[in-house]
Amino acid sequence: MDSPSVSVIIPTLNEERTLPEVLSRLEKLSPQPDEVILVDGGSEDWTVDIAKSFNVKVFEGARQGRAMQLHYGAQRASGDYLVFLHADTLVPLDLVDCIRETLKKPEVSLGGFIAIMKGEQIRQWFTFLNYIKTYLCPLFYRPLSFFSRRLKLLFGDQVMFCRKDDYCRVGGFDTEMKVMEEADLCLKMSRLGRVKMIHRFVYSSDRRVENWGFWKANRIYWYIAFGWAFGLRNDKLAHLYTKIR
Repeated sequence: MDSPSVSVIIPTLNEERTLPEVLSRLEKLSPQPDEVILVDGGSEDWTVDIAKSFNVKVFEGARQGRAMQLHYGAQRASGDYLVFLHADTLVPLDLVDCIRETLKKPEVSLGGFIAIMKGEQIRQWFTFLNYIKTYLCPLFYRPLSFFSRRLKLLFGDQVMFCRKDDYCRVGGFDTEMKVMEEADLCLKMSRLGRVKMIHRFVYSSDRRVENWGFWKANRIYWYIAFGWAFGLRNDKLAHLYTKIR
């Protein structure tokens, strides 16, 4: 029996700085994913040209916005399993096997990795926050789901993955959301089964923390998390995110 096929989907917008390393890493995976799809939101740098120099299916002209681009790619993916990868995140070389092993368990509907925040050095504090928020966010914000469904909230830098059938069944990413679209997908997928963080690492760029600084980055993340938790409309959250920046 053939193994389930795997599609990797990458949303981009002016990612020429980090994209070459990410795509080079994907070329080294063993086994290889069945396809890599890049959905560009209107880059004005060399992002698209870089992608076309690799074995990648490139879609241009999608409406800008991470949720929209990810959903656009998911609709066009041919794989049984979908992997949502940011253009600044490096995955383990056995990514495909990790995903197949996790999703062969029917009780798991959605998975993700432990994200290590890394630039010139590992940012231990933000790495720790990334780890515990997977558990603490649902505990504080959705306690009933946390205890009844063992809900975990994964985020984009954790390289989320799921079955395409399940993704379509819940409606996928909400394309109108500008922030917290990953948390929204976790809530949807938790109705079908467990959301699982597997104990393997991915390495995500610390560029936003580097640009914003430690305290500003923390302020942004917590404002958005609390606003989402207390039901602030997503357009208001997006405006808040822009205003804080």
